[in-house]
Amino acid sequence: MDLTDTHCHIHEIEGNHSQTHQKWQSDGIKRTAASVIAAANEVGVKRLVVIGTSLADSKHAVTFAQSHPGVWASIGIHPHEAEAHDYPEIEQQFRDLAQQEKVVAIGECGLDYFYTHSPKQAQVRLLTMQMQIASDHDLPISFHVREAFDDFWPIFDGFAHTRGVLHSFTDTQHHMEQAIERGLYIGVNGIATFTSDTAQLAMYQAVPNDRLLLETDAPYLTPKPFRGKMCEPKHVLLVAEFLAGLRTQSLMDIAQSTTANAKRLFGLNNP
Repeated sequence: MDLTDTHCHIHEIEGNHSQTHQKWQSDGIKRTAASVIAAANEVGVKRLVVIGTSLADSKHAVTFAQSHPGVWASIGIHPHEAEAHDYPEIEQQFRDLAQQEKVVAIGECGLDYFYTHSPKQAQVRLLTMQMQIASDHDLPISFHVREAFDDFWPIFDGFAHTRGVLHSFTDTQHHMEQAIERGLYIGVNGIATFTSDTAQLAMYQAVPNDRLLLETDAPYLTPKPFRGKMCEPKHVLLVAEFLAGLRTQSLMDIAQSTTANAKRLFGLNNP
């Protein structure tokens, strides 16, 4: 088995005191980066992409990836953090980070109008900056878009040849098809295993094989049957098994196609 978790936050197990770091410590089980990676490898999850959500977190993700074989980094600022960053100050730092070894993407970035923790204008400005950096450095993007596609698509369409994935996609089949038409990939995680929305399940069935990516968003969104417990990259196997059943494909087919897609998008071919 050869699986890839294209979106997780395991770098925050250590050396960080963010909300995600606190989440990793919240169940009383002592985990280390090494133990979590080993558990993933044991079930065939051989490649991981750790995702930055702020400038400091992105720097940490890069250092972490450079210290662990089979791990790569994406650098970005989450839309929730948009108001908390001084754009002129951080732009050059992100451009410098983008050139670091094992940086394979920009993100997690995008628009989130469900919570609106930052004003929409600040989110748009931040997304545009990050898309420009991705364009200048020929990097794909891990997008976070929630209830904001009416604003997102015009911004996306303003950048030619953008590559990327809609992380944790739970939107409509219409927007999935819009994404596929634009060459984007669809990131699927544990939500697929516990949703009761039949339209959503039909959408997951309809994603083309060559546009499907697996992810966990660990430590969040734990798939069934382990809801309520900590999510780890090893649980990407459960997402793969669920999708194999939903889409009437073999587990091997899901593993092969999603890992091939991850390699193609992120260039995960070196140690």
